[in-house]
Amino acid sequence: MSRVRAPELPQNYPWLNTDQPISLQSLKGRVVILDFWTYCCINCLHVLPELKFLEQKYPDSLTVIGVHSAKFENEKEVENIRQAILRYDVEHPVLVDSGSRVWQQYAVRAWPTFKIIDPEGYVVGSFSGEGKRDALDEIIGKLIEEYQNKSNIDFKEVSLILEKEKQPLTTPLAFPGKVLADSLTNQLFVADTGHHRIVVSTLEGEVLQIIGSGKAGLIDGSFDEAQFSAPQGMTFDAKNQVLYVADTENHALRKIDFQTQQVETIAGTGEQSRQILPDTGIAKETKLNSPWDVEKVGDRLFIAMAASHQIWLLELDTGIISIYAGNGGESCVNGSLTESAFAQPSGISTDGNELFVADSEVSSVRAVGVNEHPKVRTICGSEELFGFGDKDGRGLEVLLQHCLGVEYTQNYVWVADTYNHKIKRVEYHAGLCRTMLGDGTAGHQDGQGINSRFSEPSGLSAIAQHLFIADTNNHLIRRIELDTLEVTTVEFPGLCAPDVCLPS
Repeated sequence: MSRVRAPELPQNYPWLNTDQPISLQSLKGRVVILDFWTYCCINCLHVLPELKFLEQKYPDSLTVIGVHSAKFENEKEVENIRQAILRYDVEHPVLVDSGSRVWQQYAVRAWPTFKIIDPEGYVVGSFSGEGKRDALDEIIGKLIEEYQNKSNIDFKEVSLILEKEKQPLTTPLAFPGKVLADSLTNQLFVADTGHHRIVVSTLEGEVLQIIGSGKAGLIDGSFDEAQFSAPQGMTFDAKNQVLYVADTENHALRKIDFQTQQVETIAGTGEQSRQILPDTGIAKETKLNSPWDVEKVGDRLFIAMAASHQIWLLELDTGIISIYAGNGGESCVNGSLTESAFAQPSGISTDGNELFVADSEVSSVRAVGVNEHPKVRTICGSEELFGFGDKDGRGLEVLLQHCLGVEYTQNYVWVADTYNHKIKRVEYHAGLCRTMLGDGTAGHQDGQGINSRFSEPSGLSAIAQHLFIADTNNHLIRRIELDTLEVTTVEFPGLCAPDVCLPS
C-alpha cells in the first residue's frame, strides 16, 4: 500500500463541532478518515450513518473529520453548514472548506470521497461513493492491528464540543421538510422531519394529532407507537381518510389511516436499494432509495425517488411498484420516460396531466406526462449539474439554486427556490418564472412579497387563496395570502419538541 504524507489541515478556516481547530499532527497515533462532503448531496447524507457506525466501533482509535467542500454558493455559508450538522446529527468535527483548497490538495474529484490517514500521518487509501463501510472497516482494523504491534497507536477517546450542545434544538418543529393543506377537512399536515413525526392541525394551527413517537425508527402500529425516520413529502386521500408519507431515511412509503388510527408500511423493506434498475416488484418486498415526495393521481402513487434520480410509480390497487421515468443517471435528459434522466428529484405536484418536479441538483423544474404518450420536458431552469444562480426569466435562461419544492395551483407552478431563500411562480406553459416572495437573504421576516424572508424553504402546499410553506431552517410553517402576497407565521399553541414536553 503506497503512502503519501497527508497535507496538514488549515487552522485559520472555520471549524464546527469542536471548540478549536484540529491538526493532523495532534492526531498522530490515530487513524483518521477525511470525509469530503457537501450537504445538498444525498450520497453524502447516506454515508453519515456508515461513518457513525465506524466512529462508535473505534471510539478510542479513529477520528472522522468532515471536510465540507461546497457545491452551491449557499452551502459556503458557515451558518447554513451548522444547520445541516444539526439536521443530520453529525457528531464529528467539520472543517469548512468553502474555497475547496483542501479538496484540491487531496486531489478529490467527487462527493463523497474518503481519504484514510494512518497513525503516522500518511494517506494510505481513498474511496468515493456510498456503500464503503465494510471496506473502510477492514482498512481501519488492519491499521490498528499493525500499529498496535508497533506500540505506536494512541488509544484514547477525543472529547468534542458539538454544535447540538452549543445550540440545543428545542423548537416545536425541527427542520420541517414538507407541508400539506387540505381544504375539505380544514387540516394541515406537517412533516416534522427533525422530530421524526407528522403533526396534524387545523389550517389555523390548532394541533389535532401527533403521529409518531418522536424517535427515529421503522415501526407500524398506533399513532403513539409508530416510528418514522426523517419523513418528507405527503399526499392525502380525503375520501378514504388516508395520508401517504415518503418516509425518507427509512427508504419506505407509509400509509396513515385516520379511520383505524394505524400506520402501515406499504412499500420498501427499510433497507436502502443500491440498484439503479430493479425489476418491477411487490412494493413491500422492493427496496427503495430515499423517497422524498409523493403525489396521488387516481389509484396511482407517484414517488420522487431522490437518490436513484427517478420517478417511481406504486399501483395502489395491486401493490406493484416500478420505475416510471428516469434511467438512473444523474443528469437532465428530456424525451421519453425510459430515456429521460433526473438529478435528485425532491418535490412533486400535478395538474392531472403532468407531474411537476423540483429537480434539485440541476436546479430546474421538470414536467412528466401521466396520460397518453407521456414525455419529459424542462419547464425552466438549468439543464446542467453546475448551472445554478438566481435569475428570473423564461425557460432555460432562468436560474434557480437547489429547488426542493413545487406546488401546482390556479394554473401556476409555485417553486420553493430553497438555496435562494425565495418562493417563485412559474407560468408553466410559457416557462416564465418570477420571484414572488423573499428578498434572497436567509432570515425570518413576515411582510408582503419580496419584503419577507425565509431560510431554505423546502415544501409548498396551496388551497383556495392560501399557500403554506415549510420554512425548514427557521423550523416554522408560513402562510401566504395569494391575493396580497402577505406572509404570516403559523403558530401551533401547545406543540412541543418530543423531549421537551408533551402537548396538552
